Amino acid sequence: MSAVLGQGGLLTAPDDRAPYESDWRGLVSNPACAVALPKTAAQVSDIVRLCAEHGVAIVPQGGNTGLVAGAVPIAGPEQLILCLNHMNRVREIDTVANTIVAEAGLTLVELQNAAAEAGRFFPVSLGAEGSARIGGLISTNAGGMQVLSYGSMRAQVLGLEVVLADGRIWDGLTALPKDNTGYDLKQLFVGAEGTLGIITAACLRLYPAIAARASTLVGVASPEAALRLFQAARAAAGSGLTLCEYMEEDALALGAAHVAGGALPFVAPSYLLLEISTPDSAHAPSATLEAVLTQALEQGVATDAVIAQSERERLHFIATREAISEGERAEGGAVKHDISVPLGKTPEMVAAVHALVAQKYPDCRPNIFGHVGDGNLHINIRPPVGQTMADLAPRKEAITVDIEALAVSLGGSFSAEHGIGQFRLAGMEAHKSSVALDLMRSIKHALDPANLLNPGKTIPGA
Repeated sequence: MSAVLGQGGLLTAPDDRAPYESDWRGLVSNPACAVALPKTAAQVSDIVRLCAEHGVAIVPQGGNTGLVAGAVPIAGPEQLILCLNHMNRVREIDTVANTIVAEAGLTLVELQNAAAEAGRFFPVSLGAEGSARIGGLISTNAGGMQVLSYGSMRAQVLGLEVVLADGRIWDGLTALPKDNTGYDLKQLFVGAEGTLGIITAACLRLYPAIAARASTLVGVASPEAALRLFQAARAAAGSGLTLCEYMEEDALALGAAHVAGGALPFVAPSYLLLEISTPDSAHAPSATLEAVLTQALEQGVATDAVIAQSERERLHFIATREAISEGERAEGGAVKHDISVPLGKTPEMVAAVHALVAQKYPDCRPNIFGHVGDGNLHINIRPPVGQTMADLAPRKEAITVDIEALAVSLGGSFSAEHGIGQFRLAGMEAHKSSVALDLMRSIKHALDPANLLNPGKTIPGA
């Protein structure tokens, strides 16, 4: 393997491996036999063949920013971490077809910048975009803040290059928006968390550059009011409504406390962060936004609002929202949940969570925020004041069972965008049908019969 990768391409010393062996939240840390740092798909292929020959499992890893420990080793079998961060080239940008071919180790912000330099726009945006890598984003079908208008990573993928469990390279890097020749194989690998193959490059959609934006932070009295305001904004702006984030007061206060100049402009029970954007420079989204806000304030749907007067203010709104997770971690952490429910049931879900906590966990603190425009809420439960996550540990499993059951009872999902990894396997067993699990296991066995690709993730009992 050292011969394949060259000098510095294989890390075996414990101190060198350690940064790769723990998840971002520091909850899981298991040793790997080594960390491989390939620079080409051919090197990945050679590594996979060697591992298959010797029966060594492989844990694909990118930025390691995931929240379900899907990119770090499990306890037990011998595993190699295959980190793709050195595969970070933009291979091609086509401004006629509006596509970009990027390697798996490119960061999201690097891809966004490459698109912008070509006069185009890549819409997926999330808090970890400076370190999250394209391969991991595709492997987890990442969402983020603009899914309601552009879709998740799955919607951006036109083609993939994938190294299979036996070392063969599947070259599916097509840029064709229409290709109806048999099974759409790329979709098998999107959201599979590296359990079916190792993504080494992707052809992704680009969009016309944004010419104008209008953003506002709005106070609302309740989740019901937030939903009414979202509906009004969507009716007025259509697909131009590209961002709609919901945050309860305590959640946004956590973000404000951990971003420079983060004082909130006003206090409200809950907030919506709305943005209307357009690629048409002749259109003024600010007029649409102002009309929506005027009506909402007159009808009592909104309690207060601040419109961003500059790009700096707009980015500050977004930074404050994105800082919630980091603020939560800095303040001691939480039992995290990433659920989705049908859009009309988001108020019911929020109310049910507060009722559950009041009844069964009255000393704990709900931290609720998320992408209300697509029904995705982050329902995090913080320890009581003065206590730590270690104090909350005996109740952690019960809390998660209760929150996930609430989401599923409303016709929702217990994992909206973070994936399954190691932490959501119990939810898979509890809430996916036996038919669905059998189908997943059959696909896994067909593509990875020796279970060497990211074992102990995604599919229980694979």
